[in-house]
Amino acid sequence: MRCGGIRNSESTRPQEAAPLGAAPLAALPAADVLRVLRTSRQGLSSAEAAARLAGDGANLLARAPRPRLWRQFFVQFKDLFAVVLLAASVLSMLSGSSEITIAILAVVLLNAIVGFVQEYRAQRAVDALTRLVPRRAHVIRDGGEREIAAEHVVRGDLVVLEEGAHVPADARLIEEVGLATDHAALTGESVPQRRIATAVWPSAGRTELEPNCVFMGTTVTVGSGVAAVFATGMHTRFGMIAGLTMAIQDEPSPLQRQVSRMARMVALSAAVVGAALFGVGWWSGIPLVANFLFALGVMVALVPEGLPATLTLAMGVQRMARRQALVKRLSSVETLGSTTVICTDKTGTLTLGAMTVQQAYAAGGGWRISGAGYAPEGAWVSDDGTDRMPPDLLLRCAVLCNRARLVPADDAGDWRIQGDPTEGALLVAARKAGVDEHAALRAEPGSGSGRSIRCGSA
Repeated sequence: MRCGGIRNSESTRPQEAAPLGAAPLAALPAADVLRVLRTSRQGLSSAEAAARLAGDGANLLARAPRPRLWRQFFVQFKDLFAVVLLAASVLSMLSGSSEITIAILAVVLLNAIVGFVQEYRAQRAVDALTRLVPRRAHVIRDGGEREIAAEHVVRGDLVVLEEGAHVPADARLIEEVGLATDHAALTGESVPQRRIATAVWPSAGRTELEPNCVFMGTTVTVGSGVAAVFATGMHTRFGMIAGLTMAIQDEPSPLQRQVSRMARMVALSAAVVGAALFGVGWWSGIPLVANFLFALGVMVALVPEGLPATLTLAMGVQRMARRQALVKRLSSVETLGSTTVICTDKTGTLTLGAMTVQQAYAAGGGWRISGAGYAPEGAWVSDDGTDRMPPDLLLRCAVLCNRARLVPADDAGDWRIQGDPTEGALLVAARKAGVDEHAALRAEPGSGSGRSIRCGSA
């Protein structure tokens, strides 16, 4: 992917760049990048930033229009099988069978409630994924650094990137010191990627992200830098992915098609049999009302009043949810049953995206460390089965030769780290051994940067 081509245009809209051919930003020196984006080392002025924000719009990802809750609920009744059951309840009511009418309506209502609740919960979980997009950003404006809402970042802003910071928009690096970013949310690549600030000429067949660009949705793991924003909102790489997902059209699953086909056959068969019996009764001289009620009763009896497949699918969704798998639509569960091949890209796509220390060796001994992910829950167990703890020097190295930071659990109970994943894993391992990194850092002034302590060998 190229960082973005600069288009020739005579438009005066703020987002348009000065004409400079079709050269990608990645191939330009820093000075030309600033000129193309009509900014400078002093950043944009507040007035210019406000004008560009008004012209380009907020740095937000568009959301697909969502129907109101009552519409979402009544959509559950559009299923053909539900329509057939509702028709059967009407016929049952006309025939005077109130118990059967109530039973059928209860089945249909339960089916709708189960489907609505599951899809609503899944939608809430999807909304929580918007936390991947940063809420605050540090930019240079009017010659000074300031913190602003990420949605107010505009094209031409100079974004200041520090270790642990979220990248608020797609930007071209103009300065960096040992900068690397985590692309797991964007590409599934779990290994931090080194970023540079020098110009990179495009090469034939290049498919990876340009090494001198940073992208929305990624996180700075190590280093620092300054980058000039060239794309915001839906024009970012992250926004393009969001646009593709919103363009997907819903299609009925194989089970839905089969159920609809069965519902049509049942409805047609019931109508034909009911009409035939009504004709026979009329020819036999049975009174009209009695003949009609008899035909209705037979038609209702031919319609299966059992629960539709929704309840079965909902049970499958709940089992998958217990394994941390999110399913937005109930019908998706059935399609998984017919999946024979899953094509995936690299390991980051199928892993938790977290580093965990599982074993440690020091001073002639070894330990196994329980727990997974960044939650500091687990224990050190010596290989010889004793309560022997690891050497203090080993734990001090894990904490003091470290620039990462462990972030406490959020509302969802998820712990995360800011900084390099490997250093974060070392912090978690030290926590499991009872070491408080904050107390250790206070006891060793000047440490924690990875530069002022020599851990020696352990």
